[in-house]
Amino acid sequence: MSWSRRLVLTGAAATLAACGFTPVYGPDGGGAALRGAVRVMDPDTDFGFAFVTRFEDRLGLPTAVRYDLSYTFVTEEVDLAIDGSNNITRFNIEGTLVWTLTALGSDDVVLSGREVNFTSYSATGSTISTLESERDANRRLAVIMADAIVTRLLSEAASL
Repeated sequence: MSWSRRLVLTGAAATLAACGFTPVYGPDGGGAALRGAVRVMDPDTDFGFAFVTRFEDRLGLPTAVRYDLSYTFVTEEVDLAIDGSNNITRFNIEGTLVWTLTALGSDDVVLSGREVNFTSYSATGSTISTLESERDANRRLAVIMADAIVTRLLSEAASL
């Protein structure tokens, strides 16, 4: 490693340390305290199943539960591209997820938020491939939403 690269890395580390940066999974970070501590409400849709699966992949199965996470999810399908024959060939799935983190056994809201995002899929293949593309787009949207909430929880972990 060249000395100029070492100098840049040393400078970056010093800058982060000076502003109070602490890695979320580091010794003084709060990320480890959330591992297995959040129970997500039971899924009742394909989206919910994909959402909970991704959430538990990131923060672990609820073993030492301290918080409950509830959510409401709404999607809207928007036509995105139309070919010369007036057939819709691409769709956006726009989703909004409103969530609330509460302390276990309490109605006290610890943290809440609203996530908005979208995915797209193509409708140019057969009926079966189009339906599978739509399902995949919904699963991808669930993963995006779960990642956004986990990121928010980890950023606030030290204050929980």
